[in-house]
Amino acid sequence: MEKKRKKKKLKIRHIIICFLFGYLGLIFWNQRTLMRRLETKKQAMEVEVKTLEIEIEGLNKEIEDSDSLQFVEKVARDELGMVKPREIIYIDKNKKKNPFLDALKKHN
Repeated sequence: MEKKRKKKKLKIRHIIICFLFGYLGLIFWNQRTLMRRLETKKQAMEVEVKTLEIEIEGLNKEIEDSDSLQFVEKVARDELGMVKPREIIYIDKNKKKNPFLDALKKHN
């Protein structure tokens, strides 16, 4: 009778130990997956930060140049559509506006 009791205790211990190892393995796997996801997210954020830093540098340079006469002229021409006195602007009506859209229309 005592042998059966010891065997039963050993089986219960084995089951508990197996369950514990399985649970720890599952926790380890979940943490590993979470770490991979966080690392990927970190890399994406670093790329975004670099892009924003470059954009900020460009904007700072534009702010520094905003007092110059060339900058004022560029804004007047590009954004406001202004021209110099006695300047003639030619517009090519035959020029394709977006050749990629025309290529897509031909294929469809």
